[in-house]
Amino acid sequence: MFYFANLNGNRSSYTIMRIITILLLLITQFVFSQEKQKVETYRYGHDGIELVSQSKKETIIVSTYNSKMNIREDIAHKVYVMYLADKIVTNKIITINGIDATVTGKCIIRKKNNLTVVDFYYETIQWCSGLLEIYKKKMG
Repeated sequence: MFYFANLNGNRSSYTIMRIITILLLLITQFVFSQEKQKVETYRYGHDGIELVSQSKKETIIVSTYNSKMNIREDIAHKVYVMYLADKIVTNKIITINGIDATVTGKCIIRKKNNLTVVDFYYETIQWCSGLLEIYKKKMG
């Protein structure tokens, strides 16, 4: 494969072995350094009313379903802001970029007189650490 001249006897074979060892170590470092995305499922999220906003015109209630405790308030606030900006269409999947995670889910808007309910159902959570959590419905 490669031709190495034997100029100094054992010394050149020692150098060749050192080069091969270093190359082998570098190759294994590159192979094992490739991070793979970890995917997990969860079945038990938190459901509840996260935000209530009342004005003279209407009352808006933002509820989250299948949420995680440490990001639910941040995501609910961003859902509220998107609703006020008229960026949410009912029964469509939306993506919300939070502080700790990016959440994908479905938003359902219900109106009755001056009451508006915005329900956000978590489907996936992409954490900043690289972990992807997918909500799996309970069976039975």
